[in-house]
Amino acid sequence: MKRGNRQIYLPISGVIFGLVAIMHLLRIINDWSFQIGPIDIPMWMSYGGIVIPAVLCAWAFSLGAK
Repeated sequence: MKRGNRQIYLPISGVIFGLVAIMHLLRIINDWSFQIGPIDIPMWMSYGGIVIPAVLCAWAFSLGAK
C-alpha cells in the first residue's frame, strides 16, 4: 500500500473501530436489546464487541503513528 493511502486508511479505520467499540459499550451500559430478524443477540457478544474493535482501533492508530 502506498504511504499516502496508508495515511488516509489507518486513521479512518481506527475511528470506525473505535466507534464500534463505543457502541457496544453503550449497549452494555444502557442494557439495549439487539435483534436481527427473529434472532435476539445476547448481551455477552458485546463484550467481544468491545475488546476486538478496541484492539484493532489501537493497532490502526499505532501503525499510523509510525
